[in-house]
This record gives sequence, C-alpha cells and structure tokens, in this order.
Amino acid sequence: QGQLVESGGGLVQAGGSLRLSCAASGLPFSSYHMGWFRQAPGQEREFVAAISGDGFYTYYADSGKGRFTISRDSAKNTVYLQMNSLKDEDTAVYYCAAGRLWRGATSGAMYDYWGQGTQVTVSS
Repeated sequence: QGQLVESGGGLVQAGGSLRLSCAASGLPFSSYHMGWFRQAPGQEREFVAAISGDGFYTYYADSGKGRFTISRDSAKNTVYLQMNSLKDEDTAVYYCAAGRLWRGATSGAMYDYWGQGTQVTVSS
C-alpha cells in the first residue's frame, strides 16, 4: 500500500521561501506522476503543480508559475516543491499525491494516494 509523507511546511514571512518534501513508499515511484495540491481554510482544494513519472514534464497552476518549482528524486523516492516569493494567499495546507494518469494531473480525483498534508503559513 502506497504511503506519502510531507514535510517542510512552517511559518514564513511574505517574500520568503520554503521547500516542501514528500517521501513515497510502498509504490513504484517512477510509475506515478506526482502532484501538489493545497487547501486554504474555507476554500476548495486546488491544484498547484505536477511532475511526470520520468520527471520530464511539469505543469503548474497559474498561481505558482514563475515562483514554484516541482522536482523529483527517484533515488530517494521523493518529490519537492520549491516555493519562492511567497504571498499571504499561499497560506494553506499542502498535500502531495500520486497518480497513474498524467492526462488527469490537475484533477485531484485522478490521484490514487495522498499524504496527510503540511501547513504553510505566510505572514505579512
């Protein structure tokens, strides 16, 4: 059974940076594309970024383009989300997820495994 564990969240000032990590176990890591989603209080969960199983393709929501970078390390079975120039509106619980169909990478419904989430709070 696949398991995903996020880490790296915390409190950061606006304009600062954070790097989130998501360690995967119990699944063939390179066979899954990985995604990051976030959910702010009172808001629906939204797509942030995704990376294909081979790491060749990436896709970002408009909210993170130019500020966020998703990457993966197959040797460590870990996916990362580097977040720079953080804004108040980036405050949310961030979740990583693993899915088999790249075609549905922006839809949470297309993912098979989810982590428990890590809180990111940006203060101004």
